Amino acid sequence: MAAKPKLGQNFLRDSAAIQRIVHALGDISESTVVEIGPGKGAITDLLAPKVKALVAIEVDRELAWNIQERFLPEKGFPAVTVTRQDILQFDFSALSQTAEKKLVVVGNLPYYITSPILLHLAAHSAAIDRAVLMVQREVADRVTAAPGTREYGLLTVTLQLYGRTESLFTLPPEAFNPPPEVHSTVFRWTFAPRFEELGLDQSKDEKPFITLLKQCFAQKRKTLSNNLRAAGVPSPGIAAALEAAAIPAQARAETLSLQQFAALWKTLPSK
Repeated sequence: MAAKPKLGQNFLRDSAAIQRIVHALGDISESTVVEIGPGKGAITDLLAPKVKALVAIEVDRELAWNIQERFLPEKGFPAVTVTRQDILQFDFSALSQTAEKKLVVVGNLPYYITSPILLHLAAHSAAIDRAVLMVQREVADRVTAAPGTREYGLLTVTLQLYGRTESLFTLPPEAFNPPPEVHSTVFRWTFAPRFEELGLDQSKDEKPFITLLKQCFAQKRKTLSNNLRAAGVPSPGIAAALEAAAIPAQARAETLSLQQFAALWKTLPSK
C-alpha cells in the first residue's frame, strides 16, 4: 500500500495544466529557474530540457532523493541541481548573484505555508524576475484583488508593492493526487518593486512602510483612524494626515490603493 502523502503533498497530475504552467514562465532557455517543492517531478520533467539551470528545492527527504536520482547528470540532466532544504531558509539573493542574473521561480506551494513563502519571495524581490505559482484559490483571489473588494488585504498590498500579480487559471481538486478539498489557482507575479513610483526610498522606507500597512489592516473591520490610534499614533496627527492625503476620515484600509497608502505615509507626523 502506498504511503499516505504528508500535509501539503497534493501532486499535480493534469498534464495539460503542467504544460500551461511551464508555458506561462515564458522563455527560460537562458534562465536559472528555482522550482519550489518539485514533489514527484511532474513540472521538473518539462523544465529540465528547457532551462540553462534548474534548482529544485524539496524539504521531504524521500522526495528529494527520488528527484535527485531521476535527474542525475549522467542521465542527461547536467543543468538540474536538487537541494533538500526548507524553502523559507533558501537564499534566492545568493543564487541570483551566482547566476549573475535575476531568477525565475515556479512551484505548487504547500497550502499550510503559502503566505510565509510569498513573503519570503518578496523579501528577495531584487533577485527575482518573475514567478508562476500555484496556490489555494482563495489565496490567489487575495493576492490579485483590487481595492474595495472583500479579498483585498495586507497580503494583497504587500505582494503588489513588489510587482504585478495576475491570475492565470484555476484547477479543480481532481487535477491532483490525492485530491485536496479546495480548488487551486495559478498566478503570475512579475517583480518590479514600486517604491520609486510611489515616491518612497526603498533603502530607508521599506520596513517602516510595511509596518504602517500592517497597522492599517490590523483590524479589518475598523477604520484607518481607529487602527492607527491603536498603534499609538495621536488622534490629531491622524486626522491631519488623512486630510492632507485626501483620504476620507472614516475610510477603511481595504478601500485604499497603494498610492493612497504612500500618500498617508508621507503625511503622518512620525514614521
